[in-house]
Amino acid sequence: MAIKVLPESKNFLAIPKNVSTYETSKIVILSAPYEKTVSYGGGTAKGPQGVIDASHYVEFLDDEFFRELCFEVGIATLSPLEFGKRTGKTMLDYLQKAISTHLAAGKFVVTLGGEHTISTSPILAHFEKYPKISVLHFDAHSDLRQAYSGTPYSHACFMARVADSGFPMQRVVQVGIRAQEKAEYEFIREKGIQTFYATEIRRGKHGKDWQKTVAAALPTDEVYISFDVDYFDPAIMPSTGTPEPDGFQWNETIEIFRELNRQGKKIVGFDVVELSPDAKANHATYLVAKLVYRMLNFAFYK
Repeated sequence: MAIKVLPESKNFLAIPKNVSTYETSKIVILSAPYEKTVSYGGGTAKGPQGVIDASHYVEFLDDEFFRELCFEVGIATLSPLEFGKRTGKTMLDYLQKAISTHLAAGKFVVTLGGEHTISTSPILAHFEKYPKISVLHFDAHSDLRQAYSGTPYSHACFMARVADSGFPMQRVVQVGIRAQEKAEYEFIREKGIQTFYATEIRRGKHGKDWQKTVAAALPTDEVYISFDVDYFDPAIMPSTGTPEPDGFQWNETIEIFRELNRQGKKIVGFDVVELSPDAKANHATYLVAKLVYRMLNFAFYK
């Protein structure tokens, strides 16, 4: 597989060549603009490009860490994957192979979706490299349906496909969930998935320092993160296919990442999905671009 890297004018953060080549970068940004099974609203195929375009306006200096991470470790932005006629399992296998190639080269891989269907692949690729990982899943939906709209490879089913792979579901922690069907609720209880429902967080079940409890629920120190942007409240994230009320704000979310660091957890990779860019709500696309860079800063925290 030929590795093509985007030039400065088109890469994440618009950083110069000396810190964005594949050979010299510790981080790679992989775009997976796959959109086949969206239900309520569409546009996720444009999500990766929207994030990259918006990132050109994100400051290099992160105001939490006061460091310019992109210049310290290098970030290579790869040409978007072309899925052609690949769908379902064929698409997932193709994507997983691509990610595994970069992991084998020692890269930290960020996968930008696209719909949430794609997240099965990076989770399983990282599971191969890091067999002790836990998964932290940010979402408004549990995505544990066995099938949706006639296919088991829907955005509403990605975590069920992770379960099919043999991944130990007791290592999955979900946060922000506020929309699911009864069968998903029962599956969570059956498999021992640790789910932090939005309504329970808001009612104080997990205390004022609930972020500490979320981080502590991860049973291993190596953590893979799958982040569906509809986890956020529609007030700050209207640009997504299925916006659910009673979502979360920026700082209370970032506090979870602070807790991961305080508790010695190490982020080994992540994906960010389900952004549907809207020119009338550019703030939402920018938020996702800044989220990606902030998550990288936490992942490379010293």
